[in-house]
Amino acid sequence: MSDKKYKTVEAPDGYVGEGFFATKLSEVVGLARSNSMWPLPFATSCCGIEFMATMAATYDIARFGSERMSFSPRQADMLMVMGTISKKMAPILRQVYEQMAEPKWVIAVGACASSGGIFDTYSVLQGIDKVIPVDVYVPGCPPRPEQILDGVMRLHEIVKAESVYRRGTKEYDELLKSYNIESK
Repeated sequence: MSDKKYKTVEAPDGYVGEGFFATKLSEVVGLARSNSMWPLPFATSCCGIEFMATMAATYDIARFGSERMSFSPRQADMLMVMGTISKKMAPILRQVYEQMAEPKWVIAVGACASSGGIFDTYSVLQGIDKVIPVDVYVPGCPPRPEQILDGVMRLHEIVKAESVYRRGTKEYDELLKSYNIESK
């Protein structure tokens, strides 16, 4: 054994700030959040069938940390709205969204959830973004399972890059106010 004395030195300029030497705390939290999202499927029509295929062994959404389906809004953080949403269903969708704990994200799967699809009628909501904020839109009528997985991966990128403090910012509160949703 040697009797060498070790001494610590101050960090050089430019390496002082949030986090520690290897990474930032917000990046670690973003990585953990993005790889452990619990989806809440809100499926009303044919896009729901494609989502079922996405859950099956061929496409296996479990590879992306989303194998645990949550059918309780209080235990989910990723709302996946699939299919036609009627105007009578809009208040229920909004209630489900409001019951989810922060942080929460929304994926609109398919043409109907994104824009009303081919149903340009008085009874169909012309996109769920009329009642709740949407983070990712997945096009298609119905979208293939690969497209749904691409939407999940795009949401992962958003979550990884998102600040830990975004949900308490003035901009986020203003977004919720534009939907007449009170921030918690």
